[in-house]
Amino acid sequence: MVTDASGNVSFGGTAAMSSSFLRNRIINGDMRVFQRGAVATTNAVYSVDRWALGFTSTGTTQLGQSQVFPTGFTDSLIFDVGTADTSIAASEFAFMFQHIEGNNISDLSWGGANAKSVTLSFWVYTTTIGTFCVTLRNAPATLSYIAEYTVSVANTWEYKTVTVPGPTTATWATNNATGLIVGFTVAVGTTFQTTANAWNAGNFLGTSNQVNLLASSANEFRVTGVQLEVGTVATPFERQIYSNQLAQCQRYYSKTFLYGTAPAQNAGVTASLFACSYTVNQPIAVNWKYPATMRTAPTITTYSPDNASANWSTQGGSRPTVAVQSIGDQGVSIRGTTAVLVNASYEIHAAADAEL
Repeated sequence: MVTDASGNVSFGGTAAMSSSFLRNRIINGDMRVFQRGAVATTNAVYSVDRWALGFTSTGTTQLGQSQVFPTGFTDSLIFDVGTADTSIAASEFAFMFQHIEGNNISDLSWGGANAKSVTLSFWVYTTTIGTFCVTLRNAPATLSYIAEYTVSVANTWEYKTVTVPGPTTATWATNNATGLIVGFTVAVGTTFQTTANAWNAGNFLGTSNQVNLLASSANEFRVTGVQLEVGTVATPFERQIYSNQLAQCQRYYSKTFLYGTAPAQNAGVTASLFACSYTVNQPIAVNWKYPATMRTAPTITTYSPDNASANWSTQGGSRPTVAVQSIGDQGVSIRGTTAVLVNASYEIHAAADAEL
């Protein structure tokens, strides 16, 4: 970008702004929101909000939040190798990914003649130099685009941009289902390899040039400042008010535990959001209104605050089992299935998961 003496700005390429959306289609691209407070160690499990681990390997790893970051940020997403896998089998892979809701890419016109190009930009920091890959795929994983980028210096934040032409074929959801999957690959077997810089039919995560980050237990990979926007030019990372970003994440996941407290941990009964006392012998119920309208009716998991079981914690009474009723995208009713004792207090925690 060039600024002249009058303050006018010109740049090469094209930048397109949509009036109906914020620029960045990635939610929590700066990795600040971390409601779960726990790392992911197995395939398709979420850690930092909206970011999940893709992992099939004889090695081990964990995906979580890191406080190593470039200037202007406060957090990053870290892929930390535990046990090495020095020889990646054909069907093995390791990557971190985000599902983008179809409602948030509906203006891209993907799958048709007027498909718009997008640009992915991000900061990366890793112990291993060489070629890495990003992957964009549709939800059925019938069409994939792989782009390579090079990490030149180990343990140094580097800024990368990738421009992807809009696909004119395949199905791309424009409702509350998955519209697009964006991933950062750190290891990939031959089954999931293809050529770079083209839309290819199939489910692909990288090229044959992809570095094997799993080769050493000392290896790490961090990414932050992830932005996906319309056009062929990467603009500065779009900053958001923290409360707004948290609410966007709570469309997909929320919980009654204190922020950053991992569900299923002993949080203590006094920390429970659901608390009630009864003086009659009858079943009890609590209603939870979610902090944000969820993408769809979520899966509800309940926890006793004192021992992490699925039942109510009690003081002065029995421990009734739980039935989840009247579930919706606005809130849920959680009820005991049996009568409770007189003059007893009952408390429970819950988590609501509507991730894609």
